[in-house]
Amino acid sequence: MQLTSKEIQKLIRQRIQDMPFERKPQSLYAPVRYVLSLGGKRVRPTLMLMAYNMYKDRPEDIMSAAIGLETYHNYTLLHDDLMDNAPVRRGNPTVHVKWSPNAAILSGDSMLVMAYQYIGRCAPAYLPQVLNLFTTTALEIGEGQQYDMEFETRSDVREEEYLEMIRLKTSVLLACALKMGALLADAPAQDADLLYCFGEQIGLAFQLQDDYLDCYGDFETFGKRIGGDILSNKKTYMLINALQLAGEVQRKELISWIEAKDFDAQEKIDRVTALYTEIGIPQLVQQRINECYDRAETALRAVRLPEERKQVLLSFARDMLNRQS
Repeated sequence: MQLTSKEIQKLIRQRIQDMPFERKPQSLYAPVRYVLSLGGKRVRPTLMLMAYNMYKDRPEDIMSAAIGLETYHNYTLLHDDLMDNAPVRRGNPTVHVKWSPNAAILSGDSMLVMAYQYIGRCAPAYLPQVLNLFTTTALEIGEGQQYDMEFETRSDVREEEYLEMIRLKTSVLLACALKMGALLADAPAQDADLLYCFGEQIGLAFQLQDDYLDCYGDFETFGKRIGGDILSNKKTYMLINALQLAGEVQRKELISWIEAKDFDAQEKIDRVTALYTEIGIPQLVQQRINECYDRAETALRAVRLPEERKQVLLSFARDMLNRQS
């Protein structure tokens, strides 16, 4: 029986709620409980279980590995928030704000170990390839984070460099989730690779949409301060292309905001967003999102399963990107 995404997400929420935290000191695990309780769409474990369920019934049979991936993802968020000095995650104080930077580091490290512990509970026959996939992915995510940090001090970041950075930092974990689910379901190797490609392209579209929403979203639905990337001069797809495509006057104003040391935060957000709109960046990023989505759909169509078996995954991806078709 193939479950809906909502049914799968309900299983995941219940399993996370029931996670035992029996080890001590409790103060080490309190931030872990907190960050896992903040919710979110549970995209990565949902993708893993959906990929498995396309081939086999009872996706709950691989729930431990799925929870491991979600624990790992939240570990990366905990450390990312600390590195970015972000005050809010999913509408709530981040761990380093609620506790301390040291708590964010140490509890995050424990989450990484827990992730390996949960993923390691899959059937022994699958363990070598699953651990290899996960470890490779974890290394790539660290590489993506390093590129992201290096981009902060560069003024010459190219679009293709940025896309590779977000592929490593964001997309590969979604791709890993899908491929891991397929591997655990004994899917054909070609299908597992196609699902990886699907996840990669959906991940790129998802991160580009995140860039867009940082400027054009709203706090209630986005869960983060609108304009945070603008205030930190983060090298997003938006900024990189705005610098490339701006006219002389627009570019001069954009650079003046980037270089400004003393400014009103809301004024900077409003003016840079207005410049993006004038230059046509919203249309550009939406076009790129559509291209990634189309490539994802092409990969999924090539998976050798009846179309109805793939519909749950496709619908979930559309919902992630708020697509109507």
